[in-house]
Order: sequence, then C-alpha cells, then structure tokens
Amino acid sequence: MTRDLRTARTGAVLTFVLAGLMCGSMTVRIPALSDKLGLSEGSIGVTLLVWGLGALVTMQSMRGVMTRFGSRSILRVGAPLCAATLALLAFAPTFPLLLVAAGLFGMAFGAVDIAMNAQGSAVERAYGRPLMNGMHAGWCVGAISAGLLGTAAIAAGLSFTAHLALIALLALPLLVFISRTYLPDPAVATGGEARARHRMPPVVYLLGVIAFCAFMVEGTVADWNGLYLRDVLGAPEALAALGYPIFEAGMLLGRLTGDRVRARFGARGMIITSGLATAATFTVVITASTFLVALSAMFFVGIAVATVSPMAMSLAGGAVGNPGPAIAQTGAMGYAGLLLGPVIIGFLSDVATLGTALGIAVVLGVVIALVARFLPRGLRDSAPAETPEREFSMAA
Repeated sequence: MTRDLRTARTGAVLTFVLAGLMCGSMTVRIPALSDKLGLSEGSIGVTLLVWGLGALVTMQSMRGVMTRFGSRSILRVGAPLCAATLALLAFAPTFPLLLVAAGLFGMAFGAVDIAMNAQGSAVERAYGRPLMNGMHAGWCVGAISAGLLGTAAIAAGLSFTAHLALIALLALPLLVFISRTYLPDPAVATGGEARARHRMPPVVYLLGVIAFCAFMVEGTVADWNGLYLRDVLGAPEALAALGYPIFEAGMLLGRLTGDRVRARFGARGMIITSGLATAATFTVVITASTFLVALSAMFFVGIAVATVSPMAMSLAGGAVGNPGPAIAQTGAMGYAGLLLGPVIIGFLSDVATLGTALGIAVVLGVVIALVARFLPRGLRDSAPAETPEREFSMAA
C-alpha cells in the first residue's frame, strides 16, 4: 500500500468532514438567520426548500457529468465553490438574495455530495476492502462539530454572518489543499463510450430505493423527533433538543464499526438486518411511554440505520466500471427521500397524529429489508484494486 493511497483515503474522509461542517453550520444558525432578516417560519421553510431543490437538480444531472469528467475534477471545482457559496449565504442582505444564495449553495453541495461518494468508492476499490462507512463517519464528525462550534459561536455573540463567513474562510483553503490528494476514477468515459454506458443496471435502482428509505428515516428524525419528544411525550425543550445529537452519536458509532462488520458478514445480509433493526428500534420510539425511553431508543435507531445509505452508495459504485454515474443515480434517489420525508410526515400528522405519522419510519425499515432481499447474492462488497500502485502517484 503506497503513501499516496493512504493520503487519498485521508483526503476523502476530510472532504466528508468539511461537507458536514458546512451544511451543519448553516442549519444550526437558522434561528439567527431568521432574526437577521426578520423571516417567518414559512420563509425559512422556503429557503430550505430552495436549498434542497438546488441540490436535487444538480444531483439529477450528475450522471452524464460524472461519466465525462470523474469525481476528482468535479471535487476540485465544486468543493471550493461550496465554501464560496456558503459565504454568499452569510452575506445575503435581503430575502430574495438569500434565496439565490441558498439555491447556489444547494447546487454546489449537490455536486460535492455525489462526487465525494464517488471518490470514496474509487479509494475503496483501490484498497480492495469496505471503507465507505468510515467515509460517512466523517460526515457525522463534521455535523457534530458544526453543532459544537455553533453553540460556541452563539455563546461568544457571533452573528450569523460572521459565523458562516468564518466557516467558509476555514473550509475554502482546506478544500483547495485536499484536492491534490484525490484519485482518478477507475474509468472516465468520453464521447460514444460515455453514451454506451448511459444505461444503469437494475441493481443500481434497487439500491436507489434502499437509499431513498434510509435518507427518509434520517430526515424524519432530524426534522420531527424534537417536536415529538416535546409535544407528544412531554419532554422539556432542552431535553427534547438532545434527540438529534443522540441519534447522530449512534450514527457515528455505527459507521465507525460498519466496515469491519460488513467485511465479516457481507453487505446484503447487513442491509437486511439494518432495515429490520431500524423498524424495531423506531417502534420503541413511537410506543415509548416516557421521553427518557424514546431518547435512549434514538441512539439505537442511529446505530441501526447508519450503514444503510453508505453501503447503498458503495454497492452502486461497485456494480459498474465507472462508479460516478451509478452513485449519482443512487444518490439522487436517496436525497429525494431526505426532501420528501419531512413533507410527508407533516401531511400525515395533520390527517392523523404526529405519533402515527412517525410510524412511517417503521414501514421504511421493513421496506429496506424487503428490497435488500432482491439484491443479487453475488453483488461484490468491494471491488479489487484496478489501478497499479505506481499509478497512484498521479493523485498527488
């Protein structure tokens, strides 16, 4: 194993960390953004929707772009743009300009999200063993760091503008520096070759359905667990706010250990087990008689669902010669779940109750397990290294 290959793995993990830091920093200061521009809850909702749609539009268009250019080229451009557009968001002086900045930030993030997963797949192939869960653990570290830094920024009296500008100023040079570590994708097609590879094998769409369900569970917890703990189970607001960090802590633990578990038991069986565990643990959440039981269960929901979306991305990348387009397809389908989840939960809670609406997470866990049973048993868990070690010096 060469030094360049180890450096590439470190660079990929740090990209996930910085992506989680930038996105988390935006969301943790939403109340400050509301105060800065005098925005209503509806206006904040529109801002987040524009950001999400911007990301989804980019993700949907990434198949052809990834086929033509590969993850390394896209990250070298898109990652610094992500930091730059975060700065635009920080300095937006009016609501219309905020929407423009949010859309641009979402579009840049959408490109980075797909490309960093494809880069993770390229590194995983070069190592010849599962690594994607560890990559996504970097995202958890970034998101948790965003929460801690946000708390410190609030305590220090930093404004929304100053806080996000500092995060962008920190991330931009780091992302430029990290870009030297990226590996070339295993196969970047051109011209007619790219058109010939446009069709995805059916397994990629199955993995997209699995990612959709997993992301929808994550979005449900992120957006609704605090309200459920406070309004349904009667938790004090300060304790209700702990639901998501506790869930993220479980996610981090699951992803740090997920690659070793996958190497031992295989991805297909692990996804089936994770889906059933997600359904079981979320059943405890929605049937809990006290908020303390539900809070504890959130940790185990995090562990259960943590590895599903990283494994879906990894398996999609391993199903074809060039991982980028397949990961773009799976990622776009998954991210649609993250966007639609909160909307569906809100609609169902109006029709029934919030507790009943959250039962959809139990159903999603069962769907993950059922769909995973249709995955081919011979689907490779990690592709062998396809590039001679002497070629990895090209990545520096």
